[in-house]
Amino acid sequence: MKSLVVIPTYNEAENIGRIIPEILAQGVPDLEVLVVDDASPDGTAKIVEKLAEKDTRIHLLNRGGKMGLGTAYVAGFKYALSHDYECILEMDADFSHDPKELRNLINKAEEYDLVIGSRYITGVNVVNWPLTRLMLSMGASKYTRMITGMKIRDCTSGFKCFRRKVLESIDLDAIHSDGYSFQIELNFKAKNKGFTVCEIPIIFVDRVIGSSKMSKKIIREAMWVVWKLRFLQIIKRL
Repeated sequence: MKSLVVIPTYNEAENIGRIIPEILAQGVPDLEVLVVDDASPDGTAKIVEKLAEKDTRIHLLNRGGKMGLGTAYVAGFKYALSHDYECILEMDADFSHDPKELRNLINKAEEYDLVIGSRYITGVNVVNWPLTRLMLSMGASKYTRMITGMKIRDCTSGFKCFRRKVLESIDLDAIHSDGYSFQIELNFKAKNKGFTVCEIPIIFVDRVIGSSKMSKKIIREAMWVVWKLRFLQIIKRL
């Protein structure tokens, strides 16, 4: 299946030049990469441009400024839908998501509409996270399951594969959440529309280079978005 890995970036110059070749080296048929860069001042986009000059499987969307993770993914999804990709994947640039798992996600998408790379489906598969960050992530998934009724173990995972019909069914322009809440919202809407969802185990390794984009704003947003989604489901406005 023609597949596209969407990677949002902001100041990932130290990682992007290594992660893209690693992705393409997996030998997954018909796999391409799209980097959505928010005008990184460290030259991330220039590195991608140089790589794209030598490989037509590499694509770049330059955005005018730092507009957030959620809108970056939406822009990438729209690009994928307009270019006839069947599988659309999310992935971080910092090697926290192992490129070797891409084949497993895509293969599983032959059976399921949404495949999630899960840190918690077979215990806790997280390396080098501080305890506070781990508890926050696990707590967010438990909180989400309690409010929304979803059975997904890793509700906030950013390593996943969508069949195009899932994204075609969702009003992408109506999604304004970011970070954790963006992942929760897409999962919830996919489940609410009756699409099949599967989690496969991955090992998540905290970034070695660069800084985390996590913030208190992202955490607060995730806390109220789950209530908003549940309310909209009840009044049948999703």
